[in-house]
Amino acid sequence: MKSIGEVAARFGLPAHVLRYWEAEGLLTPARAGSRRRYTDADLRRVAAILVAKEAGFELADIRSMLTDRSAAGRAAMAARQRERLRTRIARAQAALELIEGDCRHEDLMSCPHFQTLIDRQLDRS
Repeated sequence: MKSIGEVAARFGLPAHVLRYWEAEGLLTPARAGSRRRYTDADLRRVAAILVAKEAGFELADIRSMLTDRSAAGRAAMAARQRERLRTRIARAQAALELIEGDCRHEDLMSCPHFQTLIDRQLDRS
């Protein structure tokens, strides 16, 4: 069993994050008096939370994913997250395209590359 400090250090997290996750129902470490004690299963759960966070899931979705026994429910959450990620990726690609345009015009509004991006935005709006 590990202390909150040991778990926090292992995952590079502040201890208050682990306490918050506990308050949100994501973790339920054992107690030895007033001290939290984390088992190997708890460590795996912390790792699972971090994996889901890296995929962009919000804590409420992560809690549902970890407690929902329905594969269909998890699949629906994954589908929603997939769409959110696709939207974020498209925005990031548009930003990258703007940056890579490396406009050298004195007036940004006269830059042909920037004009193309503006036209695309107008077409989408």
